[in-house]
Amino acid sequence: MTDPTIGVTFRPQSPPEALREVALSAEAAGIAQLWLWEDCFCEGGLSTATAALAWTERLQVAVGLLPVPLRNPALAAMEIATVARMFPGRFRPGLGHGVLEWMEQVGARVPSPMTLLREYTTAVRDLLHGRTVDVDGRYVHLRDVTLDWPPASPPPLLVGGRGPKTVSLAGEVADGVILDSVLSLDQVREGVANAAAASKAAGRTDGPFDTVVFVEVDTASSDLAERIDASIATFAEVGASTVVFQPTGEAPDPLPLIAACAKRGR
Repeated sequence: MTDPTIGVTFRPQSPPEALREVALSAEAAGIAQLWLWEDCFCEGGLSTATAALAWTERLQVAVGLLPVPLRNPALAAMEIATVARMFPGRFRPGLGHGVLEWMEQVGARVPSPMTLLREYTTAVRDLLHGRTVDVDGRYVHLRDVTLDWPPASPPPLLVGGRGPKTVSLAGEVADGVILDSVLSLDQVREGVANAAAASKAAGRTDGPFDTVVFVEVDTASSDLAERIDASIATFAEVGASTVVFQPTGEAPDPLPLIAACAKRGR
């Protein structure tokens, strides 16, 4: 059994000016990935990801996730491609429904979020791979769109979800799935199996599939390092390839998580 990749989340409840210290600390500690969110109405996921990548040299930066109703897919592909070209191999974007209440609040909620996510993810992934997209779907309408600057090595495009339909969709059309921290261990195990089954049913043979599991951690715990090690072992057993630790609380500081991971040689 291979140890999963380890990541730490900088949650958008923290002020954006605090991100630089966190990104530099994560890189100095040898943390593989720093994960960001795009919650309404906190911080832009692409702008913060670009800043974190610019401040560091080796750290991978992921956004889990970008709500698809908020951006035209051509614009999303342009932005992702630009970041991926500037920082090759270090950017990992994720797409998802977004919180539906927030999407309604900004006038972007659609009657069928699943249809939108399917059309959107397919279009963005095709554009990132240098293909010309001509589609007239229920929500995505692109006519002969091709990126002038697609990345030489397209980043893996992940899809985040909780329900079995969204998780299966990730297996079918994306390069990985992000499983939320609200899920139980059995639900994570089921999600891994659902994504794998959907990928196989779709005949996917175009690269590895990344299964990302978010894990909430109380950074005030006296046995923080031991909790981290236990979570890594537990989720590795159910098939997670990446385990991302999220600080809890009203002021979710990731620095104790980074220090604890560093102490355990992660």
